[in-house]
Amino acid sequence: MTEQLPAVVPADEPAPHPIRLVVTDDLHRSRLTVFFRLLLVIPHFIVLLLWGIVVWFVVLICWIVAIFTGRVPDGLRNFIAMFLHYLTHVWAYYLLAANPYPGFTGEPGYPVDVEIAPGEKMNRLTILFRLLLAIPALIVLWVLSYVAEIVAFVAWFWALFAGRLHPGLRDVLTYYLRYNAQVFGYICLLTQRYPTFSDD
Repeated sequence: MTEQLPAVVPADEPAPHPIRLVVTDDLHRSRLTVFFRLLLVIPHFIVLLLWGIVVWFVVLICWIVAIFTGRVPDGLRNFIAMFLHYLTHVWAYYLLAANPYPGFTGEPGYPVDVEIAPGEKMNRLTILFRLLLAIPALIVLWVLSYVAEIVAFVAWFWALFAGRLHPGLRDVLTYYLRYNAQVFGYICLLTQRYPTFSDD
């Protein structure tokens, strides 16, 4: 009589990151808008700057509230999340990861967009030291930003001559955008999950 071995139970896979990138881009690029991309994105950079100033004040309020409650108020959280949508749209357009001219409201549905999970209870100690904890992720993001700029430079020539973007170039750019969104979301208290290198 043979002895039966216990069944092997696979370990639970980690849950997807609460901030994920959604890419529905078709790789088509308008040569005309590619050529003038730096000029076309200027109005968005101005709006990003002004909206961003307000967001940092909101984040400061959220930080104080969350230290005591462990949660970010839903209304303020939605405001920050809308800015993250807009930030992602503008950078996707600027870096040539997407083709359509983005709107100014941050409404979901852009070809390169973020999905943000609902709010969660967070560890108050990690909220208190959030900026210190984010330093390693910010260093990685800084390095990735240089890579993204180089790839965008190559992508500009590729899209200008081909009228479309090579999927490999687009994937490098969207990897940066995903990590950028997760770092922003972590610092701005949209999630307590640390930015991840894996593409969920």
